[in-house]
Amino acid sequence: MASPDLSALVIPLLKGVIYQEADAGQWNALLTLQARVRDYVAVLDLELVLDEAEGYAFLRARPEPEEGAATRLPRLVARRPLSFPVSLLLALLRKKLAEFDASGGDTRLVLARDEVAELMRVFLREGSNEARLIDQIDFYLGKVVELGFLRRLKVEHGQPPMVEVRRILKAFVDAQWLAEFDQRLAAYRSLLPGRKEAADE
Repeated sequence: MASPDLSALVIPLLKGVIYQEADAGQWNALLTLQARVRDYVAVLDLELVLDEAEGYAFLRARPEPEEGAATRLPRLVARRPLSFPVSLLLALLRKKLAEFDASGGDTRLVLARDEVAELMRVFLREGSNEARLIDQIDFYLGKVVELGFLRRLKVEHGQPPMVEVRRILKAFVDAQWLAEFDQRLAAYRSLLPGRKEAADE
């Protein structure tokens, strides 16, 4: 059975992501006990993903066994199917994060809702009015916030809504995926209603 200290780390990891910025004490304990945490969660067919540079850690299911290998345990961390627009938004935010990192500026990428709307505008149905577009963006932003890849920021009254792109997004949308980004976006355009003709030109 895990010690109380180990349980205090494994239980939060089973619930979600541990961030260095949220609890430095918990983060330091995880760094100290990470080998024991890895051994413990391996029994559950999970693996610890820990990025010291970016300051986050989470659990994910271990890779599927090859054909002929022993049958794996039932999946403890469920996969969540994502809608097309949410997947697209994640891809656009990941590309924006890569460009931001390449600029060598601040470590926090903060975007206004209007900036996010501009990223997605070309991929959304033609003919949508501005109010409907903003409603759509707010809905998709909410889904990405639920997934933990964005954080809403407090703003003064009258200021536009702002979000911070969580750096954990880099662990889910990798460099290889980004290398194929232009081809993927071309495919996205061809799938969207009202955009097929433009994509074929």
